[in-house]
Amino acid sequence: MPDEHYRMAIDLSRTIAAEVGTPRFYLEKEREVALSRELFGGEPLIAAGLSLIAGREACIGHGISHVEKVAVDSGALVLIEAGAAAADARTRRLVLLAHLAGLFHDICRTERDHAERGAEEATTLLAGLALGSDECAAIAAAIGNHEAFRPCQRPPDRAGQLLSAVLYDADKFRWGPDNFTETLWAMVALRGIPLPELLPRLLPGIEGVGRVRDTFRTPTGKDYGPDFIDRGVAIGRKLHAVLSARFPSGEAVDRGRTPARDAHS
Repeated sequence: MPDEHYRMAIDLSRTIAAEVGTPRFYLEKEREVALSRELFGGEPLIAAGLSLIAGREACIGHGISHVEKVAVDSGALVLIEAGAAAADARTRRLVLLAHLAGLFHDICRTERDHAERGAEEATTLLAGLALGSDECAAIAAAIGNHEAFRPCQRPPDRAGQLLSAVLYDADKFRWGPDNFTETLWAMVALRGIPLPELLPRLLPGIEGVGRVRDTFRTPTGKDYGPDFIDRGVAIGRKLHAVLSARFPSGEAVDRGRTPARDAHS
């Protein structure tokens, strides 16, 4: 559990996020997000997938909430890119694969080369579900391609390419407000970094988040992704300013990573 300083910082980050406002994606694509969430909640294979990752939050890194959000947004992106708000059976199957890719994408988040390792681990876990071998391969390929600033291996077919792209974009949506209201705090709590030690490293990390702004892969991601990032950066900068005023004597401790920047790579 976070200490008193972290509880204050978390509350502050959420207050600032409310002031910055909801990303446009959730306002303008509300129907597709709602349908994706409905399909996610009513699918037995998703329940089976959740049971497979239950109890593995330490390995997942950012927690169940993170992977569920990525899953739902991945499914929504499939619906949007397919032009199928009232999806046919083929599109709904691809939504299911996107949901599963989202659930499993961080299964090895705490390991080195976590995308590659996650693809390997997901392949093993998915073998126990009612999926075709080509479907398992497409999910694994998407997981292997979801890390930022790494080469992307282009899947051989159009459906696989879309699956890979939507997983990447949905995961990078989390570099926006979620980065500063949820993910950052989960990471620093796990590492036991005192808040005053975090602050000198926070601003460079905030600026680093902006690097992902131009990396979105789907047309929808390219349209809405920068809005997520801009809102996240605005939250981070304001949060840094307020906390720095409250903790002016914080000293940097170099532990080799900058949490705000490296939260979702």
